[in-house]
Amino acid sequence: MRLETWAAELPTGSLEDLALPDPTDEALPEPEFEQQVERAWQVCDRFDLQTEIWRGRILRVVRDREKQRGDGRGSGFLNWLKDREISKSRAYALLELADRADSLMQSQELEPETVDRFSKRAFLETAQAPPPVQQMVVEAAQQGQRITRRQVRDLTDEWTAATSELIPAPIRAKAAEQSIPSRYLTPLVRELEKLPGSHQQALQAEIALNPDVDTLKQATADARFLARYLQSAAQVQVLQEQEGLDLEGALEEALRLGLLNLTADLVNQAAQLEQTLARLFTTWKRLGSLAEKLDGHIGASTPHLRRLCRSIEQHLSGSTIQTGLGRGAEALRLQVALQVLAGEEEADFQGS
Repeated sequence: MRLETWAAELPTGSLEDLALPDPTDEALPEPEFEQQVERAWQVCDRFDLQTEIWRGRILRVVRDREKQRGDGRGSGFLNWLKDREISKSRAYALLELADRADSLMQSQELEPETVDRFSKRAFLETAQAPPPVQQMVVEAAQQGQRITRRQVRDLTDEWTAATSELIPAPIRAKAAEQSIPSRYLTPLVRELEKLPGSHQQALQAEIALNPDVDTLKQATADARFLARYLQSAAQVQVLQEQEGLDLEGALEEALRLGLLNLTADLVNQAAQLEQTLARLFTTWKRLGSLAEKLDGHIGASTPHLRRLCRSIEQHLSGSTIQTGLGRGAEALRLQVALQVLAGEEEADFQGS
């Protein structure tokens, strides 16, 4: 793992001093044009990172204040975001950045001025890297080197290839010799970590027998599908209730036929469908309750409100749900029959 190639001149200056190349200048060589653009981008990255971190800290203060004084559901914080036209996804991304920045600065004694040597994506990549990698990256930044996301990823890959016990020794040796690029090992390790030991060992034996890039790629894909199958199969209630169903046996047969990806997707979709049906039934019950409450407060003096309530009751909250899933004459229509059986609530779904 080498850091000497990381040295690069750190862009300086302010945003006001940025000078962009003329895109119509035919005399400007392409390498020089790209260098000027890259330099300007790095300056923006540097200022953007500091700004984003502080925005995240501001949001954190507002959130914690609202949490202390509010109703505990975060509505005050959400209203604050709405007033400033900040989306929830944007806000929580900034909060995450601020938390990672503070954690990294504390654990690695990272001074604020050193942060200027990171691009924003490099900083986030460093915050997610193993502590030894963080230490090496921070030391490089403290020495004045500019840090990019690609450099952090490369170093993380090299570290993983050299240290992970999930990688068989022959593969680690080839990675050390650089006959196998280390970038293929990190995703494999991440997927193997999700699997039980027996499945890990089967894949490890396979890549040890054929230590090449193609085998690593296939093992990574197999590990991903295996993890998806095992997780989804445990969530599908129908499969858990079937006597005599051998999920491991089904998995072995899928592997033998080369159908692991299709089988994993099948079980994953089944898990999603069960969850969707449960949410549908819960929402249907809530809708019926609201319609009943509203119906008790309206009469002849509120014809429009009454019609709204009746429309919902007729099509959505009654014993049959009927709705259009598209526009036009050929729109698909779905009917779902919902029943309450013998004191036990149960949904019987019939589609057409």
